[in-house]
Amino acid sequence: MKGNAGLGEIALPYAEALMSVAQSRNLTEEFGEDIRALLNLLSSSDELQKFLNNPFIQAEDRKAVLNRILGEGANTYFRNFLMLLVDRRRIMLLEEICRQYLALLRQIKQTVLAEVVSAVPLSEAQASAVKQKVIAMTNAREVELETRIDPDIIGGVIIKVGSQVIDASLRGQLRRLSLRLTSA
Repeated sequence: MKGNAGLGEIALPYAEALMSVAQSRNLTEEFGEDIRALLNLLSSSDELQKFLNNPFIQAEDRKAVLNRILGEGANTYFRNFLMLLVDRRRIMLLEEICRQYLALLRQIKQTVLAEVVSAVPLSEAQASAVKQKVIAMTNAREVELETRIDPDIIGGVIIKVGSQVIDASLRGQLRRLSLRLTSA
């Protein structure tokens, strides 16, 4: 099996095709919302992931489950795209295709993704302050926060934007202090 980079190379053309359809129909944001909801569902349901990735499940069964998940109000183009993935036996790439689509959407909207790790959930004011800091760092129009809780950092936050990492956690400060004391 190929690594994530290999999956990204395979998934990118599908994400670009979906973006092309979305742009031609002026549905980029609507597709983005549908994809975020689908990603949340996939990340919270191991059962669904296993079902979609199981090579012994018939295509019609996968389509039926996807149709039930999407419901009646789903966009026809998005539904057809998912059915195409099932027909082409590429449904196991769904999660990566969704991630690639969201990356393309962020690129178009000049939005950056900031991964924030904190010891406790961020308040609205703290999240806003983090967004302002990231906008100042990157000159982006908007910032999309992806937050994660890790009590091991004790306090503060770790912000990752692309390859830049800002470690303002208590654990990071203690580690830097320890390094300075041992090198002195």
